[in-house]
Amino acid sequence: MTDRTDLGETGIDAQKRAALDHLYDAWAEATTEGVDSDVFVHAALFVALAEMVETYGEVAVAELAASLPTRIQSGEFTVRRLYQ
Repeated sequence: MTDRTDLGETGIDAQKRAALDHLYDAWAEATTEGVDSDVFVHAALFVALAEMVETYGEVAVAELAASLPTRIQSGEFTVRRLYQ
């Protein structure tokens, strides 16, 4: 894995990138072991939402979820991964 400080990332940005890298690695491993991508996606969303509810509560997470259609359509979650 590339040292993110070499790319000018520090602090929270580096942690976010590292977290994404771990998730992509887990996804790749799961699909290699035969887990369907759709199943993995639903499981990951469940874990993420459950953790957020635990941390922030149902109301805050419901408000976040209500904002998702606009955010998704505006491209906020469109990730273009670089492959080297």
